[in-house]
Amino acid sequence: MIRTATLSLSVVFGMLLTACDNTAKTPEAQAKSEQSSTATTQPITIGYSDWPGFVAWQVAIEKGWLKEAGLNVEFKWFDYSSSLNAFSANQLDAVLVTNGDNLITSTGGTKGIIIMATDYSAGNDVIIAKDGINTIADLKGKSVATEKGLVDHLLLSTALDDAKIPLSDIKLVNSVTNELPQVFASPDIAAIAVWQPVANQALKAVAGSKIIYSSKDKPGLIYDTLSVNMSHLSAHEEDWKKVIQVWDKTVKYINDPATHADAVKIMANRVGVDPAQYEQFVGGTHLLDVAANKKVFVKGNGFDSIYGSTYHVNKFNVENGIYTTEVDADGLISAKLLDSIQ
Repeated sequence: MIRTATLSLSVVFGMLLTACDNTAKTPEAQAKSEQSSTATTQPITIGYSDWPGFVAWQVAIEKGWLKEAGLNVEFKWFDYSSSLNAFSANQLDAVLVTNGDNLITSTGGTKGIIIMATDYSAGNDVIIAKDGINTIADLKGKSVATEKGLVDHLLLSTALDDAKIPLSDIKLVNSVTNELPQVFASPDIAAIAVWQPVANQALKAVAGSKIIYSSKDKPGLIYDTLSVNMSHLSAHEEDWKKVIQVWDKTVKYINDPATHADAVKIMANRVGVDPAQYEQFVGGTHLLDVAANKKVFVKGNGFDSIYGSTYHVNKFNVENGIYTTEVDADGLISAKLLDSIQ
């Protein structure tokens, strides 16, 4: 289950090299005809990857709800980083992406407009500490491992800020995420910041270890979103409105106790995980229906607003050298379609 809040610099450079400008506009007459006949013409292409809030779309795919809505949508499965590269190269009309990574793709020339959020991380991103370390404050003077520039570096940075501990008061050890269970087992590492399912591997690797902080403690720090190519969005607004409505139906199906097990089974089968195990990951992902999205898309500076969350990660990206100056975050978020749904 891989998705990051920010990308490694090598991936960013790759996106900068492959990205193309997407400012060319569809002729007005063509746009109008395409809006009325999308189901019989070129399919809408959406890149998705292994994160519960993204895999949830598999329910809509298998239930045929997109076709029922008159949509011709092709979901394309990628490793997460590859999906962003494809979107940057204008090979996709939309991509499922964290709000932080949407800022990064915009620096490569392709403007992706966030039209809805699928979820926010609610426990799948964690800080795990060894026996005897019970709070973030206990990390002062200790060595903490994470993969720099990725989502749980953001989580660690935010947790330290809340505890009023400067980053300089810990020793940050840069480690590849999949190797963190082995790194955690070494005697000089007191804690790690990591996401599931690697987190469970680390907990099993070190006896007495425990989660001392998670994204559940900071709801809205990490939003996962649907970002649409600006040109495609302007030419196909009615279709994207229908996509949002299908998502609303999907979330309700997943959250309904009567259909929850069936939904989890569909999601688990897509990624080859036992449904009982996948249930934990679904529980750590707070899915957002249309009503919840409307609240999240109200402009504000807190994490209960996608704007506030994005401002926060924007600063983090600059501080950590992902890009040099803050991006115009407001210009990459639009509540227009959500507001049009009654």
